[in-house]
Amino acid sequence: MRKMALDYGDVRIGVAFSDLMCIIANGYETYLRRDLDSDISYLSSLAHEREVDEIILGLPINMDGTEGERAYVTRQFGDMLEKSSGIKVSYLDERLTSMRAEKMLIDADLSREKRKKVIDKVSATIILQDYLDRKPR
Repeated sequence: MRKMALDYGDVRIGVAFSDLMCIIANGYETYLRRDLDSDISYLSSLAHEREVDEIILGLPINMDGTEGERAYVTRQFGDMLEKSSGIKVSYLDERLTSMRAEKMLIDADLSREKRKKVIDKVSATIILQDYLDRKPR
């Protein structure tokens, strides 16, 4: 079974999947949000199509380690996704993930326009790889 990671945002959701051995994270897409029901339905279907056994949702923790409004909204989304899909949703601190993704894309010499289109997918990939690297083998 594989893992799925999401970088949840107001406009876009980055999506990444692991390989079947849960060693390597691969970016899949930047999903443009429609409405909550459509988003949940789409992501649930995608997780089932890819035979996912766990969804890792990046949790936007404040720099001081506290959870603010953004984390609360993300947890609500995760709860709804877990209920809809029947797949366990876990959370991973995503502090600085977007900055790491941005730096990688700048180092790859991508234009600002191209970075905007893929940053969420790259962030989801970083979230998933961090999660996979922390799991005991």
